[in-house]
Amino acid sequence: MSKARAPPVSVPLPSTAHLPSTAQASSAQQDALSVILVTGGYDNTIRFWEAWSGVCSRTLNHQEHQVNRLSISPDKRFLAAGGNGTVKLYDIATSAAGSGGANVGPLVTLTGHTANVTSLAWHAEAKWLVSGSEDGTVKIWDVRTASPQRNYAHLAPVNDIALHSNQGELISCDQSGAVKIWDLAGDCCSHELLPEEDVAMQSVSIASDGSALVAGNHNGVVYVWTIQPGLTFTDLQPKTRFQAHNRYLIKVLLSPDTKNLATCSADTTIKIWGNSGGNGKGGKGSVDSDEGYKLEKVLQGHQRWVWDMAYSADSAYLVSASSDHTARLWELASGTTVRQYSAHHKACVCVALNDSSS
Repeated sequence: MSKARAPPVSVPLPSTAHLPSTAQASSAQQDALSVILVTGGYDNTIRFWEAWSGVCSRTLNHQEHQVNRLSISPDKRFLAAGGNGTVKLYDIATSAAGSGGANVGPLVTLTGHTANVTSLAWHAEAKWLVSGSEDGTVKIWDVRTASPQRNYAHLAPVNDIALHSNQGELISCDQSGAVKIWDLAGDCCSHELLPEEDVAMQSVSIASDGSALVAGNHNGVVYVWTIQPGLTFTDLQPKTRFQAHNRYLIKVLLSPDTKNLATCSADTTIKIWGNSGGNGKGGKGSVDSDEGYKLEKVLQGHQRWVWDMAYSADSAYLVSASSDHTARLWELASGTTVRQYSAHHKACVCVALNDSSS
């Protein structure tokens, strides 16, 4: 794994902050073992769920527009919700507790994007947040001042982003088919990959140990690169490509233990691929071979497009969101649905899960 680099905001955070202090958020941190499961949809609502009972415990009205993307901060204090031109930050302890009715407002609204926000990623210590948008930009926000610290031009609508575990590199993909790696310490784009020109790259995911990068395009093709740590940059080596779905691929997601890859699609299915080659560092596969990932399970049950997925921390469960208005909790060992979450009145298009114990 490459050496961790300095975060993009090196100056001390201001004392006059929009967000509550750690002491004020102690109620959320005291329940570190809790499972936070949230979904969002085109009915302009954000819903909190009791994961095991399947009961919707809380509904927030996300006024003005639909919810495109959700992301829970690693410390479980904040929920980021991406909409049309804005990112709203909610206090999870307050929002999930039920006080204030469905009209609990956000702590902060981040403004600056001029089109739909499609992707979000938190810094490991929740000091900053990254957003990608159809306006062709990636922005890095200091969440305590609600102001953008970096603005990267993608020159095409951004579909997805992922943050390297070293916190120093950011991966993004766009509608033109490009995958870009941004060196945050150097404040520049260090790599640009274009596997198939003019075929939209829909989603990217990076292994938690930094060993592999996966991207999936509009035509259902998945590309895998292995990552060899360098002294000053990340060196990518193409490992494999394979046809994961015959209809639009929407998301790729590596499991926290790096052993599996989940893909979802307009074909209503979720596919679980096993990494038979381990982390791939010694593999001989080329970009034209399918060595490395083998189809293990096809999760069937959703009736319409599957838009989003989230793994549990132990990689044993997966939550999915679908246009059929529902979310589902899947037990991956059996490949079966163990809970269905039904309350949205329109398409359920995003899901966030944080069940980590740290």
